[in-house]
Amino acid sequence: MTNHDSTTAQPPTDASRKRARNGAPGDASSATPQVKVIPILIALMVAMFLSSLDQTILGTALPTIVGDLDGVNHMLWVATAYILGVTIVMPVYGKLGDLIGRKPLFIAALSIFVVGSIVGGFAMDMPWLIAGRAIQGIGGGGLMILAQAIIADVVPARDRGKYGGFIGSVFALSAVIGPLLGGLFTDVLTWRWAFWINVPLGIAAIVTAMVFIKLPKVQREKPQLDILGTVFIAIATTSLVLVTSWGGTEYDWDSPLIIGLIVSTVLFAGLFIWAETRAPEPIIPLHLFRDRNFTITTIAGLMIGISMFGAIGYMPTFLQVVNSVNATQSGLLLLPMLGGLMLTAIGGGFLITKTGRYKWMPISGAALVMVALALFATMTADTSPWLSGTYLAILGLGLGLSMQVLVLIVQNSVQHKDLGTATAANAFFREIGATFGSAIVGSLFVSRLTTQLAEQLPAGAPVGDTNGLTPAAINALPGPIHDAVADAYASALGPVYLILVPLMFVAFVLLFFVKEIPLATTVAVPEGQPVEPGAGAHLAASEARGDDTVSSGGSHRIP
Repeated sequence: MTNHDSTTAQPPTDASRKRARNGAPGDASSATPQVKVIPILIALMVAMFLSSLDQTILGTALPTIVGDLDGVNHMLWVATAYILGVTIVMPVYGKLGDLIGRKPLFIAALSIFVVGSIVGGFAMDMPWLIAGRAIQGIGGGGLMILAQAIIADVVPARDRGKYGGFIGSVFALSAVIGPLLGGLFTDVLTWRWAFWINVPLGIAAIVTAMVFIKLPKVQREKPQLDILGTVFIAIATTSLVLVTSWGGTEYDWDSPLIIGLIVSTVLFAGLFIWAETRAPEPIIPLHLFRDRNFTITTIAGLMIGISMFGAIGYMPTFLQVVNSVNATQSGLLLLPMLGGLMLTAIGGGFLITKTGRYKWMPISGAALVMVALALFATMTADTSPWLSGTYLAILGLGLGLSMQVLVLIVQNSVQHKDLGTATAANAFFREIGATFGSAIVGSLFVSRLTTQLAEQLPAGAPVGDTNGLTPAAINALPGPIHDAVADAYASALGPVYLILVPLMFVAFVLLFFVKEIPLATTVAVPEGQPVEPGAGAHLAASEARGDDTVSSGGSHRIP
């Protein structure tokens, strides 16, 4: 250690706090050499890609899978099991990461995900496959949360934007690549490769994480786990996911089962809140909601989740029916959305690092998403692929400015001891929004489609059972009948998008009330925690300079 570091550390002054928060991005105290960050970033991006990919990759392969395994009546559970696993474990991973450290949990989540992929890849029947999907979900939920929290552990908030942009683009990439890969594996190899592809990628991510991820070691008393809160939130989440998955499709909305699940959701959500007021280490501390930025960004994230998944969930079907393309081609028609999202997510991230300003981004993003939804509502059977692609690009531009920036705002607003918990809570409510969005749009669309088909199809039209219409079957219909069905699809879907516009308007208005807290230029290390060898070169640089490490989680000298 240099001579000037041998003196007794003095409490940080206001000037040092301001310098640490607002220092130039290139300062030695805030810079993390790319040789350290890039391998970590690659491991995190691979992990998040695997997790998000598995929400979309089986879509095009599912008809073949259920045919091979003779399980059409269990088809819905293939998707539901994964969503349930992901959603339930998000808050658990977030809290445990704060209590015992994120690196071992991240490796464990990757390992669980790989095991689930192996189980699913060798499935001989539907229960076997569903079990594999549930195991994947339990691992996948951890990958989503821990990857975002680990970036916050090793990269200062001021520099985090440029890395967060790449991570955010992973979600859009998986939404487009997933159906393409699923179709390719099914047509050329076997659908089992949709599971097996995860094994080598997952193992590579595990090895990279073990070698390159260096985080401060967490030394605390034996954690007091919030068992009661975990049980209550698991039951409430399961009930809610089943309501949104089954309501209006498998069961009528007024059926005893759906009503019972709704009652269960409300009851156990209330019991969860009660449990959190009494738990020593609550899984979602209620004090987080006293933070204005956390509450606003969580509500906005929920509404963006509703709008995003509601918007893109039925867009491939619309493109297949109206433009008479197959599943692979409809996936390619979503590329403008991916391009727009990557442009603003990555470009906006670099802009945040350069300027330190970020509040305008989610506001602009919400406005663009609102515009895109309004444009989707104008689409008809005559809308060209070029025009629909332009609308999708606008949606992508808005999402790129919104999603990861909201996570950054949350992480920059809470104490470091709550970093994983707050990240997980924000993502949990966004995932809830996604399930709501899919259910709301799906239910309204199916209801309107049934009415439109009855009005527009001539009596005796050879379409068979309208409940069993597939894009391929529609495209095989005679010209006039096909046009009538395409008109019905467009007429049914357009107004549904218009219903989502007010939600985004609420998010747009709320985001004006976000307080733009200066982004920290150093990484917080919890008071008294030793740093693992090689953990964040910017910490060593800070020590060499004798600088103070300051963040919302506290300030101290690096030992």
